[in-house]
Amino acid sequence: MKSPHSGLKRVIYAAGYSWKGFKSTWKHEAAFRQEVILVVVLAPFAFWLGETASERAILLGVLLIVLVVELLNSAIESVVDRIGDEYHKLSGRAKDQGSAAVFLSFFVAIVVWGGFLISKLMN
Repeated sequence: MKSPHSGLKRVIYAAGYSWKGFKSTWKHEAAFRQEVILVVVLAPFAFWLGETASERAILLGVLLIVLVVELLNSAIESVVDRIGDEYHKLSGRAKDQGSAAVFLSFFVAIVVWGGFLISKLMN
């Protein structure tokens, strides 16, 4: 259904829907809560590890990518679960692919943070 709102009013409503998405994911997804806590804990270290604004943005950005991918994975799982409880290979595949995406986003974050950490410790 197309939004009946336009302009600034549409942006305000969209922000409200986004907030609902954050709240429901926080409430129902333990992995998301753990990842948010990880971001909160690691974010200050980005300012120590990164020497320029760009480096800090990269360090923080890869952490936020993990949250974005987790939100998308949670959305996929919600839609699959909405369809039904019975096992279907395509439902399992969709959930596994979402999980793989989260795993890859973590891998990217570890590689980036590891590279910065090694560089910092070598200097």
